[in-house]
Amino acid sequence: MQISIHLSNHLMAEAMYQLLVSNGYDDVVVGGASPPSGFTPEVLLVDSTTLTQNLLARYPTAKVLLIDTGLEPERLCLTFLSYRIHGVLSSHAQLHLFKKALASVSAGKIWVGDESLRVLLEETGAISKPPVKVSGVTDREQEIIQCICQGLRNREIARRLDLSEHTVKSHLSHIFSKLHIRNRSKLITLVGQGPLSGSA
Repeated sequence: MQISIHLSNHLMAEAMYQLLVSNGYDDVVVGGASPPSGFTPEVLLVDSTTLTQNLLARYPTAKVLLIDTGLEPERLCLTFLSYRIHGVLSSHAQLHLFKKALASVSAGKIWVGDESLRVLLEETGAISKPPVKVSGVTDREQEIIQCICQGLRNREIARRLDLSEHTVKSHLSHIFSKLHIRNRSKLITLVGQGPLSGSA
């Protein structure tokens, strides 16, 4: 896993670098240092000061893990709504949670370690609630429904699930037919309302 650290506190950034390297993460750089040739970070470690649109534009495919250094809940929610963030981790988190957070965001999942914070983020719409399980669809179609609810486009779904865009479109057509809907906006609305049943 290639990780790039961008923290405003240089001492903390260096400490995090040493922590990661000593725990088997070999491909780690600290922002500002010259990355090795071919280095494309999979995960960006940022704080509220270093998180900028320019940084995200520089690494459009990287997942973003925000290190919370004590933001007020309202500010944290606003940050989630304003930027492409995949997880938030307290600067006081234990190492095993840090590793789980890295693995989770690297896999494209949302990581919020604090349950009360997760509830707040869901209530404000900063992150989506877990998609409702839809009966009557295949496991692959359920995966695509989850991707749709995360706001992914067909090309992004294809890349995540290792499918062709044509196959994704075919699955979507079957999903819409089973649920008697015509577009992904209606799908997201239906999933947000509760348990769904598709046609067999």
